Amino acid sequence: MAKVLVIYDSKSGNTEKMAQAVADGAKSAGAEVLLKKVDEAKVEDLLWADGIVVGSPNHFGSMTDNLKRFFRESVRVRRKLENKVGAAFTSTGTAGGGAETTIFSILQAMMIHGMIVAGDPMDATGHYGAIAVGAPDDKEKDICFKLGRRVAELSKKLFG
Repeated sequence: MAKVLVIYDSKSGNTEKMAQAVADGAKSAGAEVLLKKVDEAKVEDLLWADGIVVGSPNHFGSMTDNLKRFFRESVRVRRKLENKVGAAFTSTGTAGGGAETTIFSILQAMMIHGMIVAGDPMDATGHYGAIAVGAPDDKEKDICFKLGRRVAELSKKLFG
């Protein structure tokens, strides 16, 4: 059984709603799922998971300071994250407000760890990860669900 960790930061609750949809998608593929707000997550949680999905509100085109701190602390397990599946999602206040660069900031941290990055599902509308403008609507929650399912399915293929 694949194990998927969903870590997120959320100020308004929008990113948290997306995180829940990602977790539901991973569960639908049979994965064991751990859903944690970044303040509750421990670096050791990364070692437990086969797939890791990280979500952040858009903060000036980058992930939040809490997530940056978490990734800085994760350096101590860097070599142990190699080949784990990673993906990202974000919520933003406006279209064109830096959502893609926020996702890139998360994916960059994952690639530094040697993780395998999974983009948005091909039947969804994005390319790099799931994005919601404001509170996620049903379509955006569905994209998050599919992203979680994709990470779980890829993790299952790689880790059994």
